[in-house]
Amino acid sequence: MSKLKLSILDLAKFTEETKTASEVLNQSTEIAKLADKLGYTRYWFAEHHNTSMIMSMFPEIMVAHVATQTQRIRVGTGGVMLPNHSAFSVAERFAMLEALYPGRIDLGIGRAPGTDGRTALALRRSWEAIKQDTFPEQLTELLGFLGHNLPDKHPFAHINASPDPFLIPEIYMLGSSTGGVEFALTKGLPFVFAAQINADLAVPVLTMYRRQFKPSEYLQEPKSILSIMVFTAETDEEAYYQAAPAILHWTMLTVGKRIVNPTFEEALSYRYSLQEEAVKQSIMRKFVIGSPGKVSEMLWQWAKETLVDEIIIFDLYSQMKGRRQGYELLAKELGLS
Repeated sequence: MSKLKLSILDLAKFTEETKTASEVLNQSTEIAKLADKLGYTRYWFAEHHNTSMIMSMFPEIMVAHVATQTQRIRVGTGGVMLPNHSAFSVAERFAMLEALYPGRIDLGIGRAPGTDGRTALALRRSWEAIKQDTFPEQLTELLGFLGHNLPDKHPFAHINASPDPFLIPEIYMLGSSTGGVEFALTKGLPFVFAAQINADLAVPVLTMYRRQFKPSEYLQEPKSILSIMVFTAETDEEAYYQAAPAILHWTMLTVGKRIVNPTFEEALSYRYSLQEEAVKQSIMRKFVIGSPGKVSEMLWQWAKETLVDEIIIFDLYSQMKGRRQGYELLAKELGLS
């Protein structure tokens, strides 16, 4: 690989600096504009529901908004949780986005609900819809609606997402286990692996994708991306300072404790028990933390092991100044622009 591409996955997360939802979304917009100028490849928003700290419930809205504020960068979802939606409705929305911003829209697709069971019920309005795994049918329908090519015998044949069969965004299958990659391979789609969820499976799953990929109408060569948590600062010490709230949150999440949106003070003063310290050390593989040179070296190593040429940064910065600086330093180090 001659050059490593970098992208950003944004949760639109509240921090101790943000007091209102408008501030959260405005900060996301500012970072997307910065990423556009710095040469990052894409800027994605996630889908999460019924949380106290995340404003990315309906990522398509932020995709449309950010696309108007940027010039070059691709914008999309990481991802739309397809079981929460009608496949036809998703196809319609993204056909419109592709028409508005040709060649800049990504549709990342996930299989999880992105929320708890009761909220999933509120989204889907049916226990049966929650119990049944209809994702394979939904994915087939989504692709067929967008491409105007559902089989003639399909009950939704000749129902199209738009009058134009070429309004197809770049479609990615997301995964954090072996499940998502199977759909990527079956359909011949690009694949994104979430190492922030399951770092230990990143190498075997992504290498399997490369090894088993077969060309399709969507993709001639395998295309894969690694997603991982990254914190960059001028020094290793400052980078670990920036990462402290995320490390505490992720550790507590793993041990089953709930510390919502920890502040820097809480994170730096927290006394980990022996069990928590062990968990903390075990999850550090999900993080890439350090000075620009150190982070660049670690990202290149991940890219080499997983056979990807692009890494999407799972954004968990808690401070706008550090967030801006981190992305600026890393873009300069890797020569993105």
